[in-house]
Amino acid sequence: MRRAPAVGAFVLSLVLLLASPFARVPSASTGVHVIAVDTVGMTVADMDRAVAFYTSVLTFEKVSDVEVSGREYELMTGVFGARLRIVRLRLGEESIELTEYLTPKGRPIPADVRPNDRVFQHIAIIVSDMSAAYERLRRHRVEHASTAPQVLPEWNTNAAGISAFYFRDPDRHFLEVLHFPPGKGLDKWHRADRLFLGVDHTAIVVDDTDAALKLYRDALGMQVAGASENYDTEQEHLNNVFGARLRITSLRAAEGPGIELLEYLAPRDGRPAPVDLHANDVAHWQTTLVASEPERINDLLRLRLFSLVSPNVVAVPSATLALRKALLLRDLDGHGLRIAAR
Repeated sequence: MRRAPAVGAFVLSLVLLLASPFARVPSASTGVHVIAVDTVGMTVADMDRAVAFYTSVLTFEKVSDVEVSGREYELMTGVFGARLRIVRLRLGEESIELTEYLTPKGRPIPADVRPNDRVFQHIAIIVSDMSAAYERLRRHRVEHASTAPQVLPEWNTNAAGISAFYFRDPDRHFLEVLHFPPGKGLDKWHRADRLFLGVDHTAIVVDDTDAALKLYRDALGMQVAGASENYDTEQEHLNNVFGARLRITSLRAAEGPGIELLEYLAPRDGRPAPVDLHANDVAHWQTTLVASEPERINDLLRLRLFSLVSPNVVAVPSATLALRKALLLRDLDGHGLRIAAR
């Protein structure tokens, strides 16, 4: 869950960034620089069911709906024989992307996935009224992932009064609704003309924050926007992890939602992502990062900060994905990143 850091915390983050022993040559020197977080995407088992949920329950609007196949998509996804239906949905200023593999079908999300397992990822949807949002989700019988909405305590200065709730969509992807009290969060998150306002960030569980920052901050040029350490009963019941103590680091590009790194300092029993996770498996998420020259990602291979899924950058036929070219990779914890050019 993203914090709205105080000015002092932001300045401290910048000082730590400059002093970090993990700092590397700025990514601009290699030509790789993330200028925007475009969409956060996930694989779904049944597109019609997923679209119905996101549009009718969470009030996303459909932007596009395409069916694609061909060698380019096989190379980009790493799935041979891929035929995909891809739907782009918008909420406020942000978009998500749902992908159904018509062939070949992948595996469902394992029933025992926990929020501290490193395959975990979610999107945080900002709401104008947490009580109304929770009531709406209850009416639609969503599966709880938190015990109930949690209000973060007063001792946690930057997060005091923020309320949040984890739940699951029909494919059992984790989602979060989040409400900022007055004085916290961006101005746009305080509108009252609708219930669901937009997507603030996507959160991913990592084994080691400093190792993850070598990729996201040092190699790709994203900026640290805030950091905190969260614990206590409210955090435990939000994440549904007994004894949860998290190191949370928020990253931003110039545009789009943020990426939040969640490192569980306790308990340390989270499991690694499956080594055989594929893009057609429903547990697969991918965050699309827009870069000036995606091809220059190859200059970073020697740093061993990620593994390639696509063998190289692939031209997207007819810009069906609102992208000209892209490649898919996985970070050190197995999270999918699509590096792309518009």
